[in-house]
Amino acid sequence: MIRNLIIVIFSISLTGLFAQSNGIIPAYIEDGDTIYVEFLNEVEVTAPLVFDSKRNAKRYSRVVRYVKKVYPYAKVAGIKMREYQAIIAKTEKKRERKKIMRKAEQELKEEFEDELKKLTYMQGEILLKLIDRETNTSGYELVKDMRGGFKATFYQGSARLFGFNLKDRYDPEGRDKELEFIVQLIEKGQI
Repeated sequence: MIRNLIIVIFSISLTGLFAQSNGIIPAYIEDGDTIYVEFLNEVEVTAPLVFDSKRNAKRYSRVVRYVKKVYPYAKVAGIKMREYQAIIAKTEKKRERKKIMRKAEQELKEEFEDELKKLTYMQGEILLKLIDRETNTSGYELVKDMRGGFKATFYQGSARLFGFNLKDRYDPEGRDKELEFIVQLIEKGQI
């Protein structure tokens, strides 16, 4: 009795759901039974991460926090870079291109300088890698385009003193696999 009542209520609720559509309920008939069909969104199931030590788990947690903090800046940098590349592509004179790049640099400084100065070394390193991911341009190439070859060489030398290379490229299949995994989780809304 209760089972029949539940089936009736369920059927009525389904009818109400589809009454606003074309009146067509997706279903098929098998051995005299009508079977309702619902199309679901694709779901990716991944195994939970397992760490061999608490230290590695804490490090991973810290990297996730840092990526979540700097990824929006990398996205903005990618958008701005594409905008300015489109403008520069229309410009024929080298002098005009330099003016446009100086203007772009000034806009970015005004908008983000205070926040970016507060980044830690590791956050800055992650930001450069994510900017490379978004723009397909290394940090060295970006500085060279914005400031010129001399400044780029100077910054590269300074970065090398601290053990970092501005010419390193983003490698989603190799050493930056963890960053790529975290970014994909962020893009899917899972973290």
